[in-house]
Amino acid sequence: MTERKPPGVPFESWVDKQIREATERGAFDNLPGAGKPLADANAPYDEEWWIKKKMHDEGGMALPPTLAVRKEAYEARAAALEAASEPEVRRIVADINDRIREAIRTPLAGPPLNLVPFDVETVVQEWRDQRPSA
Repeated sequence: MTERKPPGVPFESWVDKQIREATERGAFDNLPGAGKPLADANAPYDEEWWIKKKMHDEGGMALPPTLAVRKEAYEARAAALEAASEPEVRRIVADINDRIREAIRTPLAGPPLNLVPFDVETVVQEWRDQRPSA
C-alpha cells in the first residue's frame, strides 16, 4: 500500500480500491486480536491515548524534569507526614530538599520550578500534630 493516489482519481474511490485489493490478497486474514473486543472501547475519548499507551508500555516518564521534581516533592511531603518516626520525617524532607536545591542550582527543562525547599521544622510539627496524643 505504498502506491500513490493517481491524479484525477477521487480519494475515496482510490482508498476503497486499495482496501478491496488487500482483502482479496488476504492481507487482513489472521490479524492478531481478530474477533476480540477492542481494549478500552468504552473508555472516555483521549486524543493522546496512543502516547500514554506507548509511555506505559515502555515504562517511560512523560513529565518534563521540573514537573517531575514538583511531583517528587509532593509525594515526599506526603510520605514524611505518614512516616513512623521523627528521624524518618527529617530524612525524607532532607532528601527532597537536596533534590529541590539541585534543581534550583541547575535549571531543568520544562516550566518554571516554582518550588523552594521545605522548612524541616514545619513539616515535623505537622507530623507531630497528626499523631495521636499518647
